Amino acid sequence: MKLELRGITKRFGDLVANDRIDLLVEPGRIHALLGENGAGKSTLMNVLYGLYTPDEGQILIDDTAVEFTGPGEAMAAGIGMVHQHFMLVPVFTVAENVVLGHEPAGPLGIINLSQARELVRSLSEKFGFDVDPDARVEDLPVGVQQRVEIIKALSRQAEVLILDEPTAVLTPQETDELMTIMRSLAEAGTAVVFITHKLREVQAVADEITVIRRGKVVATAEPTASQAELASLMVGRDVVLGVQKNPAEPNEHRLEVNGLTVLDAAGTKVVDDVSLTVRGGEVLAIAGVQGNGQSELAEAILGLREVGTGSVQLDGTELVGRSVRDVLGAGVGFVPEDRSKDGLISSFTILENFLLDQHDRPPYARGLALQLDHARAKAEEFAGAFDVRATSVDTLAGNLSGGNQQKVVLAREMSRSLRLLIASQPTRGLDVGSIEFVHRRIIEERDAGIPVLIVSTELDEVMGLADRIAVMYRGQVVGIVDADTDRDTLGMMMAGVTDDPGEEAGDD
Repeated sequence: MKLELRGITKRFGDLVANDRIDLLVEPGRIHALLGENGAGKSTLMNVLYGLYTPDEGQILIDDTAVEFTGPGEAMAAGIGMVHQHFMLVPVFTVAENVVLGHEPAGPLGIINLSQARELVRSLSEKFGFDVDPDARVEDLPVGVQQRVEIIKALSRQAEVLILDEPTAVLTPQETDELMTIMRSLAEAGTAVVFITHKLREVQAVADEITVIRRGKVVATAEPTASQAELASLMVGRDVVLGVQKNPAEPNEHRLEVNGLTVLDAAGTKVVDDVSLTVRGGEVLAIAGVQGNGQSELAEAILGLREVGTGSVQLDGTELVGRSVRDVLGAGVGFVPEDRSKDGLISSFTILENFLLDQHDRPPYARGLALQLDHARAKAEEFAGAFDVRATSVDTLAGNLSGGNQQKVVLAREMSRSLRLLIASQPTRGLDVGSIEFVHRRIIEERDAGIPVLIVSTELDEVMGLADRIAVMYRGQVVGIVDADTDRDTLGMMMAGVTDDPGEEAGDD
């Protein structure tokens, strides 16, 4: 099935999200739609999928114009879409999710679950998904849940499959597996539209690349184009892809974690006797595959998780046992890994989110009175300094792109006088322009003498930002090494294989 978009325009009030976009998607090809967050990629695909009606332009299937009034019509025409945020029912099995809405019926109208299971098995075997049809979705890793979404689309005979930022929540290993699946789909004749902002992945898997910037197609490119060339097309300027920094000038130990243990609700140790230190003026990065205790460690330091045993001291002051409010008040800035769930309130404005943890403190409050004019001026100042792209600080946070939401969180946390910065997955889901900005701000905090603790599953980010790297595996720190440690060694440590790299390597 050949799919073509001609002159697609979509407006939201005065905002032109898509501006006369042309796109041709052919069978058996992986077509990457590359652009910054907020460039209009997802809006364009939502038009194609029937979620939005275009204000201008045409959708053509095999040279015949079609109009969709909803996703059901798009699916019936052979178009499937896997959204960045999965549309699965957690308590249902894989088979139940796959046939939901088009259940195979047996005698007396009873759902034929055996047929549903066989459908999942056949598609799983054909494309190498390795998915158990009887597994409950809530028990599956994120990467497997995504495969369920793909099987769900293919079960409805999708000939065009749209993947919206499919690697945003995947580990590097899961990303590699998805690339293999995409190639298998293309080899079977499926047209794949791959919406992303990750340059390495585009180069690895795309047959064709269309670059969108601020709602317009600005270029088409070959996968052989360099990352620098693609980044420049995305952002409209030259972009520094590596982390630019001077050698660290660390001072005394500021954060000291000793023997920290954290249990989950089932009583399992998710952080197991962890000890580490972070000095002023350095970045200590916690590396590891997602789910090895890194997130729980950061949350325990902040006071979001109850500590079983151990100590966390900042400048000699014990933080364990103190409330989150007290820890923040002690000068800890915290960038959570899930900005939409833990970092922002989407129904609040930028200004209101900026004031979340400081609305009752000077200089934003005097007694019981909020100094709104002063707060607005400061919010506007920091929104400008952090390049938050919005019409005003009265814009709802939920209406911002992911990159701009992250900048709001960073602006709030870095607007205070910090004694420690903790950032979990600071660039997850961000485009190259936003990543460059976030990295620069983190290094500026380091260079100002602040101790910085980074948690990231992106090994390139860890190696670029860190002055030292602590690797966690199954809740334990298996080693702390210098930042120039090679990728192979770090990869082995992340898998739990270590030749005793030292307790606090590079700590003296």
